[in-house]
Amino acid sequence: MYFEEIKVGHSFPNIKKEEITRIQLVKYAGASGDFNPLHTVEEAGEQAGTGIIAHGMLIMGMTAQGITSWIPRKYVKKLNVRFKKMTFPGEVIQISGRVLEKKENKLVVCEVFAKNSEGEVKVSGTFEAILPSKEKVS
Repeated sequence: MYFEEIKVGHSFPNIKKEEITRIQLVKYAGASGDFNPLHTVEEAGEQAGTGIIAHGMLIMGMTAQGITSWIPRKYVKKLNVRFKKMTFPGEVIQISGRVLEKKENKLVVCEVFAKNSEGEVKVSGTFEAILPSKEKVS
């Protein structure tokens, strides 16, 4: 993908993740060190009135993985996200995005969303990337 080829409004291919499972949440707790029982213990979720919820950072990681499937990580310079809704075991997350603007120095500004199958936005954000150019610099 080159700066000259990308257009404002260009939509990236949707990335569909596997269904979120309780086993995945236990593994993520171990990997991240976030052992808040709200993510793994049924009673804690019931006491909170939410049930078990996925780690927000897990969904953000899925969002970042979507971005780097579109644009190589070495070109991504900034990612800002906002957590919008809780995510629960059994939900399937899809990552979508599009180009908002092109700036000087081959910089593109894009938006990204992590949504469930019903279209509820779980994470929204923007990212910036500096893309390679087709033009040869002499």
